[in-house]
Amino acid sequence: MRRHDLDWIRVIVFGLLILYHVGMFFVPWDWHIKSETSIGWLRYPMLFINQWRLPILFVVSGMGTYYAFNKRNGRQFILERSKRLLIPLLVGILIIVPPQVYLERLVQHQFQGNYFEFWPAHAFTGVYPSGNFSWHHLWFLPYLFTFSLLLYPLFIYLKKWPGNRLGTWIKEIIINPAGFLWFAIPLYLAEALLEPFFPVTHALAGDWFTLTSNGFLFFYGFLLISVKEVFWPTVQKFRKRFLFCGIIGFSIWLFTILSFQDTIYLHFSEAFLKVFNLGSWILAIFGYAAHYLNKPSYSLSYANEAVYPFYILHQTVTILLGYLILRWDWPSLPAFLFLTLGTFGFTWLMYAILIRPWKWIRPLFGLKSKKYKNLSASVPQQPAPIK
Repeated sequence: MRRHDLDWIRVIVFGLLILYHVGMFFVPWDWHIKSETSIGWLRYPMLFINQWRLPILFVVSGMGTYYAFNKRNGRQFILERSKRLLIPLLVGILIIVPPQVYLERLVQHQFQGNYFEFWPAHAFTGVYPSGNFSWHHLWFLPYLFTFSLLLYPLFIYLKKWPGNRLGTWIKEIIINPAGFLWFAIPLYLAEALLEPFFPVTHALAGDWFTLTSNGFLFFYGFLLISVKEVFWPTVQKFRKRFLFCGIIGFSIWLFTILSFQDTIYLHFSEAFLKVFNLGSWILAIFGYAAHYLNKPSYSLSYANEAVYPFYILHQTVTILLGYLILRWDWPSLPAFLFLTLGTFGFTWLMYAILIRPWKWIRPLFGLKSKKYKNLSASVPQQPAPIK
């Protein structure tokens, strides 16, 4: 049975990712190009979203990997992962990301000339940030591919032996919501012991904290969906409790980072609060999505197909529009609205006109090569039951 709630989570979280990148133009944090006037209050909702937006995507990706094994053998799975992840990554590196680097170099007065003087002569010289070669926001793709390759033997074993001891133990502990605390232990150790020494770079090589933390989350997704007959009833039943824990966890974490100077003792406490907070929100989101969103619709079918090309395209659109805003010198609020609506609008136009109808273009953005069908014809008339 297809989990429509997982599709909704994927669509909604990637939508929040686009809003987050729009917000990065206006908050006082480092980004590729920045507005000259910031929106101070915006950093608080962004801090909230930033706690769980990427972790839940890795968990959902792990769950999707489980379903991918249902239709493919090992060789077919690796081939499918390569097509779906590496081809869009290559297209992004060659075509989608270079305009972002070019505009950043213009703003920082590190390059003069038009785009075709920059690409390809300078676009691939050196590694970003000192050079121009980068995968920028597409770092998510090589990490997913790496996790798929490294965990492939373990996934094969878990699928071949569904009655394994690990799965049996997971079923026993997650009947009680406190059992999910076992999953927090590796995440806490990574946060407490690796993050201070290996700050996030998204460069893959040497990015040990990101690899370890997100690798566990990816594995958790596969593991939890393999015990779905226990996982879904638990998160749905205790969703209010998880939501309460998330609200308390985020409130205490925010108060801590705003009120106390960073020390080694605070770091260990903050690491616990961060892991407790993100875990609570992930479980709450799964619980509420299972209760309210596990139903098909035409909108979901369309958005679920569009979300991957949107992810690939959106940041280039955001930075291009942000560059125009810098030249127009708009006030912050109209600029924020223009950048938000413009990013979604122009990205949709590119998807609807240049990608979705063309069977030879679709695989370049992670879609199946066959021409799109009338999605409404494939939507069941009755919502799938929640198990």
